[in-house]
Amino acid sequence: MIGSRGRVTGTIGPGLIGEVLLNVRGGTEAFYAYPADPEETFTSGTQVLVVDFEPPRTVYVERWQPLSR
Repeated sequence: MIGSRGRVTGTIGPGLIGEVLLNVRGGTEAFYAYPADPEETFTSGTQVLVVDFEPPRTVYVERWQPLSR
């Protein structure tokens, strides 16, 4: 789970429980999501990286940053 890239489907931010879609076991599943930095906000469609996981379905995310060459 940690290190997975997902897409925000419900706004994530301070005081909000957001939602992300992640590829899991050959399918796509929804997880509750919180920002790793409690001041950050992510809107629907934003690509994020999972940096922490709390079973059964909660993840902490930060904005996806592609590696530059």
